[in-house]
Amino acid sequence: MNTRKVMIVAGEASGDLHGGNLVRAMRGIEPDLSFYGVGGERMRTAGVRLLADAADMAVVGLTEAVSKLWTILRAMRRLKDSLTGERPDLVILIDYPDFNLPLARAARKRGIKVLYYISPQVWAWRKGRIATIKKTVDRMAVILPFEEAFYREAGVNVTFVGHPLLDEVRKKYSRQEALNRFGLREDAITVGVLPGSRRSEVARILPEMLRACAILAEKISPVEFVLPLAGTLAPDFVRDILRRFPVRVTVIRDEIHDVIAVSDAAMVASGTATLEAALLETPMVVVYKVSAASYALGRRFVHVDHICLANIIAGRGIVPELIQDDAAPERIASEVRELIVRPEKAREMKAALAEIRGRLGAPGASERTARIACDMLF
Repeated sequence: MNTRKVMIVAGEASGDLHGGNLVRAMRGIEPDLSFYGVGGERMRTAGVRLLADAADMAVVGLTEAVSKLWTILRAMRRLKDSLTGERPDLVILIDYPDFNLPLARAARKRGIKVLYYISPQVWAWRKGRIATIKKTVDRMAVILPFEEAFYREAGVNVTFVGHPLLDEVRKKYSRQEALNRFGLREDAITVGVLPGSRRSEVARILPEMLRACAILAEKISPVEFVLPLAGTLAPDFVRDILRRFPVRVTVIRDEIHDVIAVSDAAMVASGTATLEAALLETPMVVVYKVSAASYALGRRFVHVDHICLANIIAGRGIVPELIQDDAAPERIASEVRELIVRPEKAREMKAALAEIRGRLGAPGASERTARIACDMLF
């Protein structure tokens, strides 16, 4: 029997994580599968032959994509050419819709089956894309509970597989072990600083967070700040930003969940990390800031009450969301300080966050999705 070949495409850090886990789960079912596509270190380690690196393609906001347009177009051309040259038996697309939906269309034209894992947020904006999905995607594997009914109503073949973070988000150390490992003081308040995983968002958001840290350092003592470094970011890039501000921040690599868990409160860029913090029940303030042009365009098209995944899943405002002009250092510091000086507010938020886990299905999303994918191959 010929080896079955799979193209798999993830354009961002979270997609790379989930893609790597999916590849390993598929190989657990069918060991001889061959994979190639776009991803990062997690997918490479899982055995995916990368035609492009997700770190070079990740963008935030509508206008930020312009600076990476050539890289993105070159990757698209290579992948489209491979649909004919390599003729994969299945294409698996992970989120990243502005890139992946045209790729789905190209695969469909060539008669290649398409599995979309982790839905584009069509329920939030550009709902017209659901027509494209219905025409070009054979199966959807969605990770948020309300998405299944949304797609089924539109006539899409969809399965809710649960959220893959349920298998990922866990502490390795006790609080005392984490404090010792990270060189943090037991008697100090610990504030987590999570500015995102993309260079563009970190360059925009981290300076605001560091200014907020300086304000907090004046108002709370003792206080320490800890930043878990995303694998998509070069340490020197982050250190160059840190050097510009008169506040000490401990940078930790590859220990994001223990950093979040050991934090008494956290300032978190909107994205996957907000759900990781929710699952670890760490009180947080969510920060979202893009270019003025991106924000103006987004306001015209995005129609949701919340941007934070924890709030979206809960259906209410559990976590403060500081968006654009509200994401100012004084406001960030004020909201974080409230969680520190008002323990009852932090306890109330932790209790609300504890309810989120039960809404995300059962663990095992990668294995369930792997079975769907392997069924499509044979």
